[in-house]
Amino acid sequence: MRPDTRRGQHSQRGQHAQHRGRGRRPRWGVRLATATSALVLATSGVGHALVSGLDEGVGRVDPFAGLEDRPASSDGLNFLVVGVDDRAELSAEQRRKHQLGGASCNCTDTLMMVHLSADRERMSVVSLPRDTYVKLPKHTHEGGTKHQAYPAKINSAYTHGGPNLTVRTVEKMTGVHIDHYLEVSFRSFMNTVDVLGGVPVCTVRPLKDERSGLDLPAGQSRLDATEALAYVRARHLGGSSDFGRMQRQQQFIASVIDRATSSGVLMNPAKLNEVASTLLRSVRADPGFGTSEIVALGRAMRDFTPASSEFVSVPVEDADYPVPGLGSTVKWDEGKADKLFDTLRADRPLADRKRPDSGEGGGGGTAPSGGDRKHDQREKQEQDATPVDIAPNRIRVQVANGTEKAGLGHRVDTALRETDFDTTGIPRNAERQDVKRTVITYDPRWNRSVRTLQAALPGAELREEKGRGPAMLVTVGKDFDRVRAVRAADPRQGGAERLGAEAEAVTGDEVTCG
Repeated sequence: MRPDTRRGQHSQRGQHAQHRGRGRRPRWGVRLATATSALVLATSGVGHALVSGLDEGVGRVDPFAGLEDRPASSDGLNFLVVGVDDRAELSAEQRRKHQLGGASCNCTDTLMMVHLSADRERMSVVSLPRDTYVKLPKHTHEGGTKHQAYPAKINSAYTHGGPNLTVRTVEKMTGVHIDHYLEVSFRSFMNTVDVLGGVPVCTVRPLKDERSGLDLPAGQSRLDATEALAYVRARHLGGSSDFGRMQRQQQFIASVIDRATSSGVLMNPAKLNEVASTLLRSVRADPGFGTSEIVALGRAMRDFTPASSEFVSVPVEDADYPVPGLGSTVKWDEGKADKLFDTLRADRPLADRKRPDSGEGGGGGTAPSGGDRKHDQREKQEQDATPVDIAPNRIRVQVANGTEKAGLGHRVDTALRETDFDTTGIPRNAERQDVKRTVITYDPRWNRSVRTLQAALPGAELREEKGRGPAMLVTVGKDFDRVRAVRAADPRQGGAERLGAEAEAVTGDEVTCG
């Protein structure tokens, strides 16, 4: 059903091939995916004349040149949407304003696989954790040095071999044939948000991250460019880092789709042209993604809505997998990941689109039972808990009382265990009983897990101890107040928060403010 698409040879596509597009230069996967969605929507219903020449300013890169032994093509279109932390293109004033200090990593900050169904009625977005453990295929570095396969994090594929090695690595990991590659920058992301007039998002709790500048109240907020950038890149929100960030990125994409389809942008040719041209000015795409492909894709998706999109993250077996020389990495659950990508290749929906209602026709009006009330109380406690990436039941904790207050060690051990931490159950006395500030001693290889424990003990000092292993030591100080409840940030993320759980996809209308 889908035409063969030539990677490095730019041959003629079949009638569906014109719908495929390869990305421009990766810039911030988050912005990337947003940019991809915005691009698709921005061209809906537009004629060739309107967008003619839009692709003239598009940067070009060929990530498919010389690729061999690639997965077979399948129905639908697969975009690899990547974002590269390339802040060098911004002025010093822009970097200051958007709190983008430091040097660029020249790596993919975010990676997303975007699948468009053959009937163009569904878009599936799969987030790939940036710290995914991989073995980079053998390749030749830009300087001409040849390398055999070696262990790395997936985001470094761009550093060592650019878009070409990034595509090769993703195809090898997923078995999915990439039809197009898109790369979006900080600048294109921010400019597109501005031209859309801001994007609404909803949060169940206040979000504050000093490093990214994010500061949002609970409820609905309309984000401008600066706020949107902070929202999708924040990694230090009460223990939730990469997995929580991927969830926000997906929610943001859904909100962009909602904004573009409900604001009249698609029905206003002048506005549509403004959005498309704004996006394309700072994007790199493969040579096969031009005006014809943009128009064909837009026409095919003119009836697209948030409910047409679905989002999921790759199932994970270990979100804190230590590798010598690499530190903490993310290890996929291979069996469940294979099922996910098999479904993608088969062009089938990822989300359950027939979820049952909470009750069965008509039976309202009865008072909740005692069991129901207890269930509601548990649900409320879970909702009030701080979202974290690593589930607390995966974290081993030894408690030591660093004060003269008798029984405090048992109190803390019990509170942590009730919050689902794997405590020893046998607290001990610390070497000193005059500890003023609670200290968490941990092995730096478990730098994700420690964020979960710190979220339960906010204000605790972190102290590294190389070679300590996975068990963490909490030395309780005089400042101890109470243990805060924490919970897995994204129950859809199989493995990272729920070992043995299947990755659960959701549709866009389920994660927007609607």
